[in-house]
Amino acid sequence: MNTPPVRKIIHCDCDCFYAAVEMRDDPSLRGRPLAVGGRPDQRGVVATCNYEARKYGLRSAMAMSQAIQRCPGLIVLPPAMEKYRAASRQILAIYRDYTELVEPLSLDEAYLDVTESGHFKGSGTLIAQDIRARIAATVGITASAGVAPNKFLAKIASDWNKPDGQYVIRPQEVDEFVARLPVDKLFGVGKVTAAKLNRLGAHTCADLRAWSIVDLQRHFGKFGGRLYGLSRGIDGREVSPSQERKSVSVEETYVTDLRDIDACQRELTPLIGLLAQRVRRVDAERFIHKLYVKIRFDDFRRTTAECVASAIDEAQCRKLLETGFQRGNRPVRLLGVGVRLNEDEDLSQLGLFVDEAVVATEEKGEGDAEKLANDAGFSHDAQVT
Repeated sequence: MNTPPVRKIIHCDCDCFYAAVEMRDDPSLRGRPLAVGGRPDQRGVVATCNYEARKYGLRSAMAMSQAIQRCPGLIVLPPAMEKYRAASRQILAIYRDYTELVEPLSLDEAYLDVTESGHFKGSGTLIAQDIRARIAATVGITASAGVAPNKFLAKIASDWNKPDGQYVIRPQEVDEFVARLPVDKLFGVGKVTAAKLNRLGAHTCADLRAWSIVDLQRHFGKFGGRLYGLSRGIDGREVSPSQERKSVSVEETYVTDLRDIDACQRELTPLIGLLAQRVRRVDAERFIHKLYVKIRFDDFRRTTAECVASAIDEAQCRKLLETGFQRGNRPVRLLGVGVRLNEDEDLSQLGLFVDEAVVATEEKGEGDAEKLANDAGFSHDAQVT
């Protein structure tokens, strides 16, 4: 029986993509704090920001009004989606020069399986370097890359030397590399889950390895099995270029439970703003078929209220929230809002990864926090059942 080859997976991610395109087109913006997103007087949120802005603690999904308070000199630009899509098409064309196995996650981010690629004698390291050089020369922005035997590790590696960097995790380095990782580096482990793991004595993946899968599942349910594998660097998911997007959503797990419906309503507004940004980003407005609100109560029961809709409507979201809250009428630990896309339409036009999992704003990321939960199955609070 032949042993399958060790896979060579590259995760490519452009650095502060929207902001980078704006700075490319207007060099006077370079070196100045810049955010792309909604207007502060309309409850807008930061889509992304450059590294000068991040020095002030700015991040994706932050309310723009809060961003301006932290950085009074912040330059705010509205998203120019057509310009970003044009850059995205250039980037994806570059990716596909090296392999047909390209799984886009967003306009600027993708997994590539180059195991069978004939470029550079199959060197994942050299392929990633060449891709980054071509993006810089052709598109005029920088990209970072991670190279590893699986998607989980490639994603971690691409964040390691940002911006404009690259990191390689070779098969023989996986065990030692993962053992040292703090648990909050694992996909799906946000502030709430990390705090629980820390209280239980698990601070690194090496600590987690001392736990049996039964113990992990007892404390974390289905996600415990995922923790067991990730803490050992195991991820068997394939790079899947043909998957289609079925829904777009955002959610947040709260460190302190929301005590009543009024508290939930206050938290709903920024989530709706982030959802609208996300839907625009993937060009999904014309595919909206349903609107829904998801609630997980403090006893871990969850419910979803939905209705037919062709657009994001805040008033409808609030009615759905009231309907869902009445089903439990108790404190809420997780709140989410999303849209389902019309399956009768040609969703392949979106060209993006299936989004049955949600964008969990609990999770952290290098500037584009809303992208981190795109890998279905990696979000603890977004398990697909």
